[in-house]
Order: sequence, then structure tokens, then C-alpha cells
Amino acid sequence: MNRSIKVTGGLLLGIIAVALAGPLVSPHDYDQTNFDALLQPPTLEGLQLFGTDDLGRDLFVRSMLGVQVTILVAVVASIVSLVIGVAYGAIAGYAGGRVDALMMRFVDTLYALPFIFFVILLMVAFERNFLLIFVAIGAINWLDMARIVRGQTLSLREREFVAAARLIGVSPARILLRHIAPNLVGVVIVYVTLTIPQAILVESFLSFLGLGIQEPQTSLGTLVDAGVNQMEGASWMLLIPATLLAAILLLFNFLGDVLRDHFDARGEL
Repeated sequence: MNRSIKVTGGLLLGIIAVALAGPLVSPHDYDQTNFDALLQPPTLEGLQLFGTDDLGRDLFVRSMLGVQVTILVAVVASIVSLVIGVAYGAIAGYAGGRVDALMMRFVDTLYALPFIFFVILLMVAFERNFLLIFVAIGAINWLDMARIVRGQTLSLREREFVAAARLIGVSPARILLRHIAPNLVGVVIVYVTLTIPQAILVESFLSFLGLGIQEPQTSLGTLVDAGVNQMEGASWMLLIPATLLAAILLLFNFLGDVLRDHFDARGEL
């Protein structure tokens, strides 16, 4: 496997491992307040590695929890868009003709809607919870996945092995599952790694606006929002979560690029 893939994947796994293990070994809880240590800068004393926030809560534990929540929301939302987008795009591409045209016009219509405002309205109208965030972000990202999978399926349905399967009477559902879906793995993996950063940005944007993860839970977007309010007197509250967010986005985008080059070199894209 490409060395860049191993290094980038290893760094991402390292960040996730620290985010999972950090709160377990820290003597502090994410919601534990200490009004005697408000806005304390990073120090080894008391293992306040990232300092404290404006309520005296340990910023290291809260940052690690923020990484957990941000990646969880992004991954689950990407899985939602993956399931919907692959199924929709594969059916449209294999059916072809009027069915394909009708299904893709529906996608074009949804593209014209201001989805970010639709998500904000959902978050305002209904109770803010993890499930709604998953559904809302997944509802944005599946459209691109459907278009990409549909284009790949249109090409695959003309291949000899698919024509042979049709000639011997294999059902369309079986052709999609056994012959077309395995040949979509490369492009789907690449696009999912590029979808995760998009989902992270949407979740962070919603949390920054106060419409995402709610206290006492936190995410990197929520921490960045809190840090902006304290950036003059406690810059670490902004710099630390913002750096973590930027690093995760950079690693996922770079992983998507190297995976694309890897599969392209193997002729799978």
C-alpha cells in the first residue's frame, strides 16, 4: 500500500486513539468546574495540559471529547449519505432511460434548495440531538454521492460481464449487488474520505452558530465558538480546538487525495 496512505491513516488513528484514551486517564471530567482555576493557561501542574476554560473546566478533556463527537457525527453522517447515495445512484444508472432522467431531475431539484438553511430550520424547529444532526448532514451529502455512483454505473452497465449476466437471466438486483457494486468500491472509498471533511465543516458550522452539540456535551465547533469569545485574554481556548479541527480536516482531505491517486494508478477509477 502507498506509504502516504499508511502515514496519513496512522496519524488519523493516532488522533482518534488519544481522543478516546485521554479522557480515561485524565483526573478531570469534561463537565467538572473549578472556579478557583478560571482561564488557567496550559500547565503540567494538575495535568492541565491545555489549560482551562471560562468555567474552570479542563480543556484537554473537553477537546478530546470534542474530537470524539465531531468525528462520530461526521462518520455516521457520511455513512447515511453513502447508503442513500450509492443505492439511489446505482439504481438510476442501471435503469437508464426515462427512469434515470426522472431520478436525476429530482436530484437537480434538490440541488437548487438552500440545504444549509433547511438544516438550520430543522435544528431550530425540532429538539437538537445527535440523531437529527446525523440525518440533516447526511441529507446534504448524498446528492454528490448519487451523481458520482450513477456516472460509474452507466459505464459499468455496458461492460461485457454485465451484458453476459443479463443474457443468462440474472436479475437486475443481483447484477447490482454481485457485479456492479464491487466495482464501485474504489470510487466510493475515495469519495467517503472526502465527504467526512465536508460533514465535519457542516457540524462545526452548526455548533459555532449554537445550533449543533449542546452543553455540557461539546464538539470542536462548540469549542471554537467559546474560544472566539475569549481570544484576547485566553488565546489557547481558540488556538487548541481550531488547530485540532484544521489538522483533522487536512488529514482527511490528504487521505482522500492519496487514495484517489492509488486507485487511479490501479485503474479502478
